Amino acid sequence: MTLKTVQTPKAPLPVGPYSQAVISKGFIFTAGQIGINPETGKLEEGIAAQTVKALNNIEAILVDAGSGMDSIIRTNLYLTDISDLAIVNDIYSRRFVAPFPARSVMAVSMLPLGALVEIETVAALKEEQY
Repeated sequence: MTLKTVQTPKAPLPVGPYSQAVISKGFIFTAGQIGINPETGKLEEGIAAQTVKALNNIEAILVDAGSGMDSIIRTNLYLTDISDLAIVNDIYSRRFVAPFPARSVMAVSMLPLGALVEIETVAALKEEQY
């Protein structure tokens, strides 16, 4: 199996032994993204700002890989406070249009660096790339 990794400075660089994303068999699998501003290395304040930044980071990774937000087929959302889901859904609904990606939402006790939300995705490469 051939894997290609994705690394863009437009999203936070990995802080451990993982890739921002891996491409395999026509799909892009992103690592979970939290609301870190890649320019400052700092976590944004609050659930809304962290959600926007996490989605922006995902978009930067996908664009670098030759895809985009419109090619996402699945998302996993991790929230430290499930009562924040309404805020996340509001932002999420402005970034995606029907047909929406399949999605799971999980409440977790903690996320890296004290983040409030983490989002990971699976996206398809644009057809001309495979």
